[in-house]
Amino acid sequence: MTTQATAAVLYQVKQPLVIEDVEVLDPGPHEVLVRWKANGVCHSDLHVITGDYPHPLPVVLGHEAAGVVEQIGAGVESVKVGDHVCSSYIPSCGRCGYCIGGQPTLCALRDSPRWFMLDGTPRFRKNGQGLHHFLQVSGYATRSVLLEQGVIPIRRDAPLEVACLVSCGVLAGAGPVINRAKVPPGATVAVFGCGGVGLNTIQAARLVGAAKIIAVDVLARKLEWAQEFGATHAVDASREDPVSRVQAIAGGGGVDFAFEVVGTQRTIEQAVLSTHRGGMAVVVGVSPAGTRLSLDPALFLQQRTLTGTSFGGGHQRTDVPMLIDLFMDGRYKLKELVTRELPLTELNHAFDLLQQGEVKRSVIVYR
Repeated sequence: MTTQATAAVLYQVKQPLVIEDVEVLDPGPHEVLVRWKANGVCHSDLHVITGDYPHPLPVVLGHEAAGVVEQIGAGVESVKVGDHVCSSYIPSCGRCGYCIGGQPTLCALRDSPRWFMLDGTPRFRKNGQGLHHFLQVSGYATRSVLLEQGVIPIRRDAPLEVACLVSCGVLAGAGPVINRAKVPPGATVAVFGCGGVGLNTIQAARLVGAAKIIAVDVLARKLEWAQEFGATHAVDASREDPVSRVQAIAGGGGVDFAFEVVGTQRTIEQAVLSTHRGGMAVVVGVSPAGTRLSLDPALFLQQRTLTGTSFGGGHQRTDVPMLIDLFMDGRYKLKELVTRELPLTELNHAFDLLQQGEVKRSVIVYR
């Protein structure tokens, strides 16, 4: 059996996405068919479009999604039809060494090709040809099939057009502060890159009680957004050296924690250099394939730490509902992250806005 969906398909890199009707096959064992209500517009998808992140084509993109379970396959136990869910672009099986060891965002399910289901076949089809999935989510489609381990049940009263953001940008930005760096109250923090993800790093630092939160960007509007979300200082890297300025604001030789949320060689190196002896730099941004760093190893003899995170570095199945609960309690900003809501037919325009730095986050909404 099959059902119909409208999807955004990438056939060639550096070409517009094609919005077209496709077939969606029924979910197999331990798979779930979700009717999406919203999907955020994220740089990770853009990296595929530009070719910076090589991926098999054609592919149905999208990975920051929220919707309603429409059908379940045999053996599914964690969700039922009608449940509201967020996607988890990194599944967690709960049984591998990573999951048992408390690192579910590194789950062994990542070792299988993420552009097909676990049986090695797709659930999308166009004119008899299979279409690849993106991160086993493919949220730029009105319907898609996911692994059971790739959906996270959430409360039904949360608005899905903002809850979708927690499925990537929100948790990817906030999680490094809470889970990886474990920023304590009173710490000094610098955030390099103040787009949709970086704003969540900033507001998470505010949430945990950081004393100084220094926002670094090259666009004045993004620095204004950063201050709305809790930054105490702003550094325009297009006008002054961000490393020396961050060090001057922080005092003591630099910040306790620097978060890099851009994904370039230069900003990663700047983040490391902005920390004091014994400080920590956390890479959050996704770098184009082939990016390399050039750093003096003596920096690490001074007990600096350079690390990174994947999907927030915590426990996605509990962190996603937790952040939604904070939003519903009025303690975390989600609605303020959304600059534009657009239909799927305007997805190519949404990526143009993202590249131009015109939006905190755009959301594709399915009516």
